[in-house]
Amino acid sequence: MVRPGRDRLRGTVEVDETYIGGKKPGKRGRGAAGKTLVVVAVEDKENRIGGIRLRRVADASAASLIPAVQDSVEDGALVRTDGWISYDQLSSKGYEHTVVRKDASVGDNLLPLVNRVVALLKKWLQGTHQGAVRPSHLDYYLDEFTFRFNRRTSRSRGKLFYRLVQQSVAISPITGNNIRGGRSLS
Repeated sequence: MVRPGRDRLRGTVEVDETYIGGKKPGKRGRGAAGKTLVVVAVEDKENRIGGIRLRRVADASAASLIPAVQDSVEDGALVRTDGWISYDQLSSKGYEHTVVRKDASVGDNLLPLVNRVVALLKKWLQGTHQGAVRPSHLDYYLDEFTFRFNRRTSRSRGKLFYRLVQQSVAISPITGNNIRGGRSLS
C-alpha cells in the first residue's frame, strides 16, 4: 500500500515514538520488554493533522530514530520532539529542531497530534485485528493504517481502489514469506 518514492512530510512535523504490543508486566515506556517500537511523524496543518508516517524501529537510539525521521520528513522542516537525547542530532541533519519538553514530567499534552494518531492506531489495531498483531507482520499493518489515514478525507472512494490497483502493478510482488518476516530493521 506504500508507493515507492512517496513524498516526505514537510512544514512543521511532530515526531515521537510509541510501543505496540499490548499490556505486559514490567517496565513501561522506553525499554519495555516484549513490545515493538514505532516512530510516528505527523504533519501539523495549523493544529490539524496532515499526512502521517509510521515506521517500526529496532530501539530508541539515535542510530534508529534519525534515519526514520530522514525517511519520513523533508530536509529543512521544523521537527518538534520531546527531550529524548536521541533526537539531539536533528539540527545537524538539516532540520529545524524544537524540543517541546526537556524533562520527563507529566503534564500538558505537548505533542497532541502524534498522541491522537497513536490513540487511533492502537484502537484500530485492537478493534480491527483484536490486538493479535505479531511484530513480524506489524510493518504491513502500519502501511495499511497510513494509507487509510492519509486518504481519510478523500471525496472519491473509487479513486482509492484505483490507486491500490495502480500501485499493485507498479511494484514487485510481495510473497507470504516476506510478509511474515517483516522488513529489515537495518
